[in-house]
Amino acid sequence: MKKSYYLFNPGRLSRKDNTLRFVPVDEEGREGIAKYLPVVGIDNLYCFGSLDTNSALYNFLGKNRVSVHFFDYYEHYTGSFMPKEYLLSGKVIIEQTKAYTSTKRRMEIAQKFVEGAIANMLRNLKYYQTRGKALEAYISQIEEFNEGRKNVFGIDELMGWEGNIRQVYYAAFSEIIPGYTMGNRTKQPPSNEINALISFGNMMCYTLCLDQIYHTQLNPTISYLHEPGYRRYSLALDIAEVFKPILVDRLIFSLLNKKMLTEKDFEKKLNYCLLNESGKKKVLKDWEERLSQTIKHRKLNRSVSYKHLVRLEIYKLIKHIMKIEEYKPFKAWW
Repeated sequence: MKKSYYLFNPGRLSRKDNTLRFVPVDEEGREGIAKYLPVVGIDNLYCFGSLDTNSALYNFLGKNRVSVHFFDYYEHYTGSFMPKEYLLSGKVIIEQTKAYTSTKRRMEIAQKFVEGAIANMLRNLKYYQTRGKALEAYISQIEEFNEGRKNVFGIDELMGWEGNIRQVYYAAFSEIIPGYTMGNRTKQPPSNEINALISFGNMMCYTLCLDQIYHTQLNPTISYLHEPGYRRYSLALDIAEVFKPILVDRLIFSLLNKKMLTEKDFEKKLNYCLLNESGKKKVLKDWEERLSQTIKHRKLNRSVSYKHLVRLEIYKLIKHIMKIEEYKPFKAWW
């Protein structure tokens, strides 16, 4: 089975026969011990340090369908190298575009994404309410906002309602995670541990969705909830909305409540807080384990991994766009 690999240190990446050769380089320019990765076992590369390479390597990665995702010092996603699309379908692209240009169809799909996101947020809150957390007020307010959300007519208005709901949802984090205060949602840069984990986790969820879209006939730049823009794969943002509560937020609750992360795993300065290398490694280890976990799918009547759930969601969207079957967003039941 192919795996994701994470490169935390700056270094040089090159091709060595049918393997990748990575040589870490320190601040003084001194080379470390080379590491070799068989390309047939690589699904994605995540680069958190500067990478020195050449076009020949990217040609090699492209032929082997290996994606590379890049992040800056502040853990912001900066871009991806994506291999040439190999599952092209003119008919799907045409229908995907038609669904975007139709105001009615676009709004229907956008509402579905928000519906799924809110259902999964509420599922998280109700789970912790049954475990003695005082979350009734947050749940009631979100349910009230959700009723109003159903009557909006424009994408901007829908995004506004979704933002209000998410603000209430994030306010409940301090109840779920004792000892941590989130405050306002801050991104560039994150202001505290919870904000740092949300930003890092959301970024990983976005790249996961982007990778899964790549393995289907959909174009990742044509989206419905988020406005398509230059140099961003906005459909991945749409799909990620449904899965962030399940994959990212539950991960954060688990890591902090079980004290798997401590202050030593964060780098704090005057105006920002980021995961350091040890913190990233802990989060990514749990992230990979979570993606490989399986649940019994109610409709398929078989076990599927969390990672495959994302692919299934995209297939459902394709069926909706092609007018085969109405899209119903994934909603957790556990």
